[in-house]
Amino acid sequence: MPGCGTRTFVDPGDYEGDLRRAQIELLIVCRGEFKARLTWAELHHLHLLRSEEDLPRIGFLSLPPRLVFVAFPIGSGPSPLWGGSELQAGDIMLCRPGQRLHQVTTGPSIWGLMALEAAQLEHYARLLSGKPLSPAQQGWLRPSSRGAARLRRLHAQTCRLVETKPRILTHAEVARAIEEALFQALVTCLTGAKVQQGGAIKRRHAQVMVRFEEALAEHLGEWFSIVELCELIGVSEQTLRSCCSEFLGISPGRYVLLRRLNRVRETLRNADPKMVNVAELARHSGFARLERFAMAYRAVFGETPSDTLRRRAEKKFTSATNFIKSG
Repeated sequence: MPGCGTRTFVDPGDYEGDLRRAQIELLIVCRGEFKARLTWAELHHLHLLRSEEDLPRIGFLSLPPRLVFVAFPIGSGPSPLWGGSELQAGDIMLCRPGQRLHQVTTGPSIWGLMALEAAQLEHYARLLSGKPLSPAQQGWLRPSSRGAARLRRLHAQTCRLVETKPRILTHAEVARAIEEALFQALVTCLTGAKVQQGGAIKRRHAQVMVRFEEALAEHLGEWFSIVELCELIGVSEQTLRSCCSEFLGISPGRYVLLRRLNRVRETLRNADPKMVNVAELARHSGFARLERFAMAYRAVFGETPSDTLRRRAEKKFTSATNFIKSG
């Protein structure tokens, strides 16, 4: 059934949790007053998303086997980097099923996303153009300016409906009409788009970054040096540093630290304060020196681990109190 909504976030953890449902893992990389706004619409076979963010961050997308993502920058601000490439106005990024890549913002940004099943996209491509999409049509694409403008306009109009007249999109026929217009605009963009080649070196570096994420997913809770991490990935330290600079904008050591700190924070945000031991949690997250962990945690999040636990307890108490009052 079609649905839609919009939500404003002041807690990066809540924002990360919502995007995680869209297969996007986030790391906020800069301290500051966080604010983000998500607008979303679920039609019959197409999901739309518009994101406005105030702080720079790193994201890692891991697409499900059947889903296609189509992303594009919105507005005149800094464009997110997708797979190490900065999309210009009018460019789109087509991510095929199962693809994994990084998305990085360097400051306040606005970006749009469309998610749909690959089979449905192929169906509409054959229906509207008479032929399937070329396998080469993926990655960084540059459609005609007219086609890209129409796709962005329809996406923006749908998001405005969500924000001003959300009930309209709950009507099946309205949702179907909007979806068909979006599919037509998308197929027009993709069939006439030029593939922007990133080069063989960038493709190899992208593969290194995927292996980097795989190694971290498996060994993040262990202590290891960057040299040992490079051995796990099968690259030199210089290559890993070069890849991280290109795709993440930070060093591998800094990224590992942020990943570990975010892992601890996510656990603390969902833990029972009476049951968790912060020191033990830090050790299980790969921190050998607890005093350095505490300093790094406060430097990144602006609060101590105990503060995070206390806010969790206060939030839980507030929710329970509101429930009792409402009853």
